Amino acid sequence: MLTFLADWQNAFGPLRLFNSLTFCAGGAGFTAFLIVVLFGRKTAAALRKLNLRAADRYEGLMPPEYIDKVKNSTPCMGGLLLIGGILLSSLLWINLTDPIALVLMGATLGFAGIGFADDYLKTIGGNRDGISAKLKFLLQLLVAGFAVAMLHILPETREVMRGVAVPFLKENVSNSPYVAIALSLLVIVGASNAVNLTDGKDGLATGCTIFCALTYAVFAYLMGHRIFSDYLSIPFVPNAGQAMVFASALIGGCIGFLWHNCKPAAMFMGDTGSLALGGAVGLLSTVTRQEILLLLVGGVFVMETVSVMLQVASFKLTGKRIFLCTPIHHHFERLGWQENQIVVRFWILGGIFALMALATLKLR
Repeated sequence: MLTFLADWQNAFGPLRLFNSLTFCAGGAGFTAFLIVVLFGRKTAAALRKLNLRAADRYEGLMPPEYIDKVKNSTPCMGGLLLIGGILLSSLLWINLTDPIALVLMGATLGFAGIGFADDYLKTIGGNRDGISAKLKFLLQLLVAGFAVAMLHILPETREVMRGVAVPFLKENVSNSPYVAIALSLLVIVGASNAVNLTDGKDGLATGCTIFCALTYAVFAYLMGHRIFSDYLSIPFVPNAGQAMVFASALIGGCIGFLWHNCKPAAMFMGDTGSLALGGAVGLLSTVTRQEILLLLVGGVFVMETVSVMLQVASFKLTGKRIFLCTPIHHHFERLGWQENQIVVRFWILGGIFALMALATLKLR
């Protein structure tokens, strides 16, 4: 929205900065950070006053000694502030004439809506399970399907969306739109649920999301630059840089939320935040045509998801468990790791995975 100020640069020269993607990206990140930090305390107080907390969320799932009663009294649905700050900042700094940015914001809002409905049932409705798994999956598929369909229709992305890129290879392994659509849907919905699974320790999912968004912000910037994209053998997408502005708002919002979510957390993001953050990361991987690379970029989220899948499969087939508890961060908790140790060590892994993913830009 603020990009219109660049039209007045003849009257005041510094306004030309609003034509700069890097300036807008920085502004988006800083604005989202300020919104979440400044309104965090009041939001947490309001959520606590409304008693919006998912009490005893691990009751029956974990031994009593591993259940933190303080966490059970912490309000959730802080994702309303987090996603609200991200979207408001995006509205201010993104060029709203760009359809790619509108798809990203619209789909993120859709995932947040699903999470809000789930949180509402858990808190006010008194249903610990919230929305049924089947209905949640269907709604996620609908939101992801709408976003992917739009990206396949838009002139800016129609051709590039047909390709399926693989890290380390210059050429696409497939140019079938059906394969590309199926992969995009799998990645977006999978990422949404993976972040949701990871959101079990103060700051864990938020910090790892920052590394993912930062990686895809770099990819988006390079894809929107003809010279860089040709040199690095990655697809060129006009205005893909607007996705970088959105990713920057995502990063700023997450950093701001960490201010209130680091141990001991003043509030949890709930499914309102985690489903939306995961969906946003999946969408960024789709826009940049780096869905498969998300296996590396989001390595921590993959670890968490695979641990659950292996645990369930092993128990059903053999009656034995591989891990002490899943998702895997609970396994390390049972081994005696402190919460801060788990979170920081997983952040370190997230940073390493992000650096490895960025290295693939030259290893083609």
